[in-house]
Amino acid sequence: MHRSLCSRFVPALAFFALLVSAPANLSAQDAPPADRKKLEAELQELQQQIQTLKQNPQIERSLLADVEIYAKAAEWILRHKEFYKPQYVKETYQVLETGRQRASQLAAGKPEWTDPKGTVLFGYYSKIDGSVQPYALTFPADFKQKSSQRWPLHVELHGRGGRRNEVFFIMHPNGRGPRKDHDWLHLDPFGRTDNGWRWSGEVDVHEAIADVKKRYLIDKQRITLRGFSMGGAGAWHLGLHYPSEWCGVGPGAGFVDFYQYQNHKEKLPPYQDKTLHIYDSIDYALNAADVPVVTYGGGKDKQLVSSTRMVEKAKELDIKIPLYISPEAAHQSRMPAYQDFLAQLLKISKEGRPAWPGRKQIRFITYTPKFNECEWLNIEELDQMYEPTTVEGGLDEESGNLELTTDNVAALSIARDIAPKVELDGTLLPLESAASGLLPQVYFVKGNSGWDVLKYDDSKAFIENSNLRKRRNLQGPIDDAFTLPFVCVKGTGTPWTPEQQAWSQSVLSLFEKEFDKWLRGKVPVITDKEVTDQTIADKNLILFGDPGSNALIAKIVEDLPIQWSNDQITVNGKTYDTKDHGVALIYPNPLNPTRYVVINSGHTMHEKDFRASNSWLFPKLGDIAVIKFKENKDGNFENETVWAELFDSNWELP
Repeated sequence: MHRSLCSRFVPALAFFALLVSAPANLSAQDAPPADRKKLEAELQELQQQIQTLKQNPQIERSLLADVEIYAKAAEWILRHKEFYKPQYVKETYQVLETGRQRASQLAAGKPEWTDPKGTVLFGYYSKIDGSVQPYALTFPADFKQKSSQRWPLHVELHGRGGRRNEVFFIMHPNGRGPRKDHDWLHLDPFGRTDNGWRWSGEVDVHEAIADVKKRYLIDKQRITLRGFSMGGAGAWHLGLHYPSEWCGVGPGAGFVDFYQYQNHKEKLPPYQDKTLHIYDSIDYALNAADVPVVTYGGGKDKQLVSSTRMVEKAKELDIKIPLYISPEAAHQSRMPAYQDFLAQLLKISKEGRPAWPGRKQIRFITYTPKFNECEWLNIEELDQMYEPTTVEGGLDEESGNLELTTDNVAALSIARDIAPKVELDGTLLPLESAASGLLPQVYFVKGNSGWDVLKYDDSKAFIENSNLRKRRNLQGPIDDAFTLPFVCVKGTGTPWTPEQQAWSQSVLSLFEKEFDKWLRGKVPVITDKEVTDQTIADKNLILFGDPGSNALIAKIVEDLPIQWSNDQITVNGKTYDTKDHGVALIYPNPLNPTRYVVINSGHTMHEKDFRASNSWLFPKLGDIAVIKFKENKDGNFENETVWAELFDSNWELP
């Protein structure tokens, strides 16, 4: 038995307490000594095969990634001692054997896995850190690679496994193929393991989809996103933050905010509380008007309340989200209601997204320029960061013009060929003919007297962002730097303050350790002498040290919103002793304002957050923070945040 609820739910369900993830039991568990020795030897053999393959310029990089994911899986499980069950040892042997087989096939020019059948593991190299990341792709039974047919793509986000690593993922992908009952390709991203599909875990979904598109003909109008539990939280997030990427979104269970999910009564400090708007999906419910959303769950599942809350929030906005419930089911992804849920998603998939120009009417909300695109419109700048920012309206059938109302929008761009003119908050402006018809996007800026359309030269100047306004991928907070290509830079000079140098190196070491374990990549690290013009052009620079030790910090320090002398740092008018205080900040890089510079910080979430619950993976230091540090006898540091803040839309302190 199951039932469907489109705009209301059983009141009793509202009283269910939210399920808070218990700390993951992830204590290190090693393989038996004899197995470890043998596995290390087999890994070394595979790594040598890969190095030989890399020396052959004729071998495609994507095929190398398909081999290297197996070596990476074995390397990480060995280094982090993640043999949580005896079967992990056996499966690591199997992973290494498959890796050696693929390496041999590739060396012989006959990579058999490229003739896809059933579920196949592929890999790609991430733009963020250069790491190789796996994903699984399941093919229909009648898949024909050389056909001109474009295939729908279903992206399914996995739940929190607690003991998931690359070996487990490779041996147990969600896909079960070949399947005769579906006509789509089924993508299972790895998501850099269990991080709630946030930060580089979020980027993994986009990068995996992009890699699939490079390999196979995908119908871009028929990409469906779904997931359950942690995968449901990810589907709520990715589905509503990127509404124009999917033809349909199907979350089950999961969580949609921090405070209620964690039953957290005490309000966080403002620099943390505001940034909850980055990932709290319930704040983005309005975007369900721009992409069909269907949800489901079990009547006895405490996480069902996430679905019911979203249904009610959407109803308040006059948006319907169908909800399918199996009354007797608990927290399980496959239940009777799942079949109706999937049938509805398949119906949506068959219809697909409307062809260009897409949806003619939109209702779009964001809280940050990071998530700024809906159909033919981009919100370029916000008046107030982390406040509700909306654009609603669309094509008027009678006049043929766009009619849009905005709130908290400072600048936006619109595809020029959507309409002849646009009426923004009552002001009629040219669109198709604007900027001499030379740019695909037309830019509009709001001034004291209302909206202005930018001419060609003004548009070019706006794009260059010489005024350093917060824009997409240049809006902070600190953690955003690690969703983009980055490199950490150590100094080679003489530090002004030895104590601060020791602290900054401890911050880098901790970042390297935690990123490797929890986000499954090696942090790229170079010295200040190795930084080139190309490095500055291509990557966010994460600088460690002080102006004495790090030549890059010395070069830019006068352009940062702080004052730094041999023994003091002044931030927001207050001076701190560098012997026991440091500053962590993110800012447009003065050497390349289209990229970030970060000073003395890696991710601001740490191991306790990853172990506790994915809902804790929100920014902890805002855009800028002063840290009081103390070195213990064991060489580790205690850190206390004594002040932190978020820059406004002009990269200035409020």
